[in-house]
Amino acid sequence: MDNNYIVSARKYRPVTFQSVVGQKSLTTTLKNAIQNNKLAHAYLFCGPRGVGKTTCARIFAKTINCMQPQADGEACNECESCRSFNENRSYNIYELDAASNNSVDDIRSLTDQVRIPPQIGKYKVYIIDEVHMLSTQAFNAFLKTLEEPPHHAIFILATTEKHKIIPTILSRCQIYDFSRITINDMVDHLEYVAKSEQVSTEREALTAIAQKADGGMRDALSIFDQIVSFSGGNVSYQAVIANLNLLDYEYYFRLAGFLLNGDVSQSLLVLNEIVGKGFDGQQILSGLALFFRDVLVCKDPQTIVLFEVGDAVKEKYLDLAQRCTSGFLYKALEWTNESDLNYRYSKNKRLLIELLLIRLCQFSTSSSPAEDKKKITLEPITVPTIAVPAITVPTPVASKETPVTPKETPAAPVVTVTQVPESSGLPKDSNMRFSLKKDHPPAPETILPEEAVPPSVQDNSFTQTALEKAWKEYAGKEEDVHLKNTILNITPQLQEANRICIAVFNPDQESKLKDRAGDIKQFLSQQLQNTHIELDIAITEDKNDLLPYGGKEIFQFMAEKNPAIVTLATEFNLVLR
Repeated sequence: MDNNYIVSARKYRPVTFQSVVGQKSLTTTLKNAIQNNKLAHAYLFCGPRGVGKTTCARIFAKTINCMQPQADGEACNECESCRSFNENRSYNIYELDAASNNSVDDIRSLTDQVRIPPQIGKYKVYIIDEVHMLSTQAFNAFLKTLEEPPHHAIFILATTEKHKIIPTILSRCQIYDFSRITINDMVDHLEYVAKSEQVSTEREALTAIAQKADGGMRDALSIFDQIVSFSGGNVSYQAVIANLNLLDYEYYFRLAGFLLNGDVSQSLLVLNEIVGKGFDGQQILSGLALFFRDVLVCKDPQTIVLFEVGDAVKEKYLDLAQRCTSGFLYKALEWTNESDLNYRYSKNKRLLIELLLIRLCQFSTSSSPAEDKKKITLEPITVPTIAVPAITVPTPVASKETPVTPKETPAAPVVTVTQVPESSGLPKDSNMRFSLKKDHPPAPETILPEEAVPPSVQDNSFTQTALEKAWKEYAGKEEDVHLKNTILNITPQLQEANRICIAVFNPDQESKLKDRAGDIKQFLSQQLQNTHIELDIAITEDKNDLLPYGGKEIFQFMAEKNPAIVTLATEFNLVLR
């Protein structure tokens, strides 16, 4: 048993700019800055996790202190400064984890050390990882030192969340944005690691690992170590999908074939097989959307560069892309994305996926002709029209026994004969077509008898009791709480000739009721079956009926009951508004 085992992410961590994976433009810029002796006093390395930010910071710190730099801008790894760095005993490099040292005191301790010059080499490099975790007070305490450090001090800040850093810090740094590592670069590096570790691999297996890592080299190496332990040193595609719980692309190819043929039954059986293996519906939908996306980019030679898989699988995608129409792929992406968004809120999640497959099957059968085929447009056939003179129907002669009242002679029908050409494909005995069109006079207006006309005017008498009942019913359906209480506190009075008097207490109530007068009148007319109702809304002159409604009225009412309130308002200079 080897007690000195080191994980691949640490063992194969790059030690030179040339060995950094997927960041060639940034490493070239840093090397040129070192060779030209144009070094900034502060750098900011930002980008996703596991793409080489801290690694490049360490290589940069070692290279600028190298006593015998090489011609290509790399460190010699032989001088005292390089050896001390490689053996982790260099005092020229100071690393600070801002996630656990984010207070003002930690930054002040750092700035106190900045004044001490290096013992070996030219520069002291301070690498602050996860710098976005610093508090606002710590950032402000760091500003002056970051802007004007000693000539021997260089700061390298690393972060995964650039948007959390205050603008005053950003303006004092040279910013380097690290990009995600491409799948091909990760696969090449994994092959190098596997060859160094004497592990047999498959290109498709390493591609699946790179896709799972999502652009992070450190994650890819961690997954690689996991698969090596699982498979016993033989990294195959089946071992990868079994260990990482990935859905084999063969299921997607089978499913796509049944969808293109419109076979609903087989599509549902494939879905049942996938679900039986323990895959979640959300994972199925997201994987299916990615599959259709890959097929779409394979359809156009210009977008095929966006497709990152192994060469063996690429041939299958290219073959399927030729069988699929662009319209089918567009609809598949649209409907799959909609199902993915609705999956969380669906009560029957499996039915949601099954309906998606059924829609795709129906669409593929309805649009089966290839898009590249030229569509034939049938022009309408123009046929000659032969007009036949109008036939005049004579007026019947009245007999002696039965006198006939003279009537208006009806318009004669117009007969139109259409000649159908022989090339139309119709039978020979169908060459003639007749069309009879008769000009009918406009129908007279229908007059209903008087008893059939619905009554539009009602004049039923009603009592005061019926009026108060209808009044309360209208209050029950009123949504305005204040108006509802006003109506309940008022009793309408029935006067002569269907006149209803409504006495209110103040102008505000009068204004609100007059605004609703139309609705009130219509409601009372329906309930009391009388369309001659008239409303008379006015403020009451009886002081005994007045109730406190507004702020001033309530204050006056309370002052009459308790005069001490007036004294209280006077002493504290209270103003009633």
